Amino acid sequence: VQLQASGGGLVAAGGSLRLSCAASGGTFSIYTLGWFRQAPGKEREFVAISRSNIGSTTYADFVKGRSTVSRDNAKNTVYLQMNSLKYEDTAVYYCAAAPPGRLWSAYFRPLVYDYWGQGTLVTVSS
Repeated sequence: VQLQASGGGLVAAGGSLRLSCAASGGTFSIYTLGWFRQAPGKEREFVAISRSNIGSTTYADFVKGRSTVSRDNAKNTVYLQMNSLKYEDTAVYYCAAAPPGRLWSAYFRPLVYDYWGQGTLVTVSS
């Protein structure tokens, strides 16, 4: 599976961005799709996931209520809509895909994911 993330950019605090991640080369619908981010000097952290069963999503506390993850299996694309952006949201955002069958809690960890996009930089100005 190849993943291509896009949609990052420079936005003022309080603004919005929609990130996209297009997949190719696999059966998209069976994968759990995750969004992670990594700020300079920090470890990669979980942001949101869209599980392979349609409609099931989970968010990190720091984006809950401000972000929505969605997927379009017909277009092999997963989205992350981010609103009310804060300076501390500045990071490189990565999409990733993991096959089904792992523990529910495992999908919060980057190591579970087999495939990664190249990342897209989100910069929020204060």
